[in-house]
Amino acid sequence: MEGLVGGDVTGGGPGAADSGWELERFARSLAGRSPATVRAYRSDLAAFTQWAGRSGIEGPGGVGRLLLRRYLASLGTRGLARSSIARKAAAVRGYFAWCRRAGLLAEDPSRGLSAPSAGGRLPTLLSHAEIDTLLDGEPSPGGTRSVLDAAIVLRDDAVLELLYAAGLRVAELCGIDRADLDLDAATVTVLGKGSKERRVPIHDHAVAALGRWLSAGRSMLAGPSTPSGAVFVNRRGNRLGPRDVRRILDRRSPVPTHPHALRHSFATHLLDGGADLRVVQELLGHASLQTTQIYTHVSKDRLLSVYSGTHPRA
Repeated sequence: MEGLVGGDVTGGGPGAADSGWELERFARSLAGRSPATVRAYRSDLAAFTQWAGRSGIEGPGGVGRLLLRRYLASLGTRGLARSSIARKAAAVRGYFAWCRRAGLLAEDPSRGLSAPSAGGRLPTLLSHAEIDTLLDGEPSPGGTRSVLDAAIVLRDDAVLELLYAAGLRVAELCGIDRADLDLDAATVTVLGKGSKERRVPIHDHAVAALGRWLSAGRSMLAGPSTPSGAVFVNRRGNRLGPRDVRRILDRRSPVPTHPHALRHSFATHLLDGGADLRVVQELLGHASLQTTQIYTHVSKDRLLSVYSGTHPRA
C-alpha cells in the first residue's frame, strides 16, 4: 500500500516521516476500509504528523492530550468547516487507538477527545437562475432524437419540475403511483417519513410536464415487469430509484448539486417570498417546526448578503 505520507506533504521522499510513527503499519490495518476512508486518513494523518514534527515530536510516544487539544484548536483558527475538523479528529483517534492495540503506547491520549460537531452547516441552495436553467429543459440535439431519448427527456422534465414544485424527498418522488397524482386538482399525495401522508399542491408547469410524460413518454420506457402504478420508470422499465434521479441531476444541472438541494431551494424560496413558516413545515412534512427553522437562517443569511453587497454604507 502507498505510504500515508508522501513527499509533497513532508518535503522528503515517500515515507520520509514514517520512521517513528509506524504509519505504514497503520495503513495496512485499514485494508478493510473503503478507498475514500483510507485516502482521508492518509491526508489527515500526514497533516498531523507534519504539524507535530514542527514541535520536535517524531513519534506517537511524544504526543499527549494537551498537544492533541492544541492541534484541534489550530484547525479551528484556520477557518476549517466543523465537519472537516471532526473528520481529522476521527482520523487521529483511530490512529492512536491502533497505536495502543499495537503495543506502541500504554495509554491512548486521544481517548474521549472531543471535536466540534459536524452539524450546523446550512443547506446547499440553487439560485433562481440555476433553477431556471435546470428546468428549461435539455437542449435539442443537432440530429433527430430517437423515440427513447425523447421519452427520457419528458421523464426528466417531469421529475425535476415535481421535485422543485413540491419540495419532495427523493424517496417520496420515486414511490409515487398514478393514484397519488391528481392533475386536475394540481396535487400530489406522498408518503413521508414515519408513514405520514401529506397532500401537496403543484404549479401549472409541473402539471403540464407530468401530463406530457404520462401521455407520451412513460409507455416508451415501460415493459412487462414495470409496476403498473409506478409514475416514474428508468430505461430498464423498473421503478425509478434515487441513483437514477441523481444521474438526471448530473446531466441537467448547470452546477454540481444533489437532488435534496431542490427541496432546500423550494423551502427557502417560499420563505424568501413571504410564506409562513408553518405552511412550509406542512408542505415539507416536517414533524417539528424546529426542523423547518433552519431555512429561516438560510433566508436571513441571503438577506444579509444582499444587504452587504448593495447598501452604499454597508
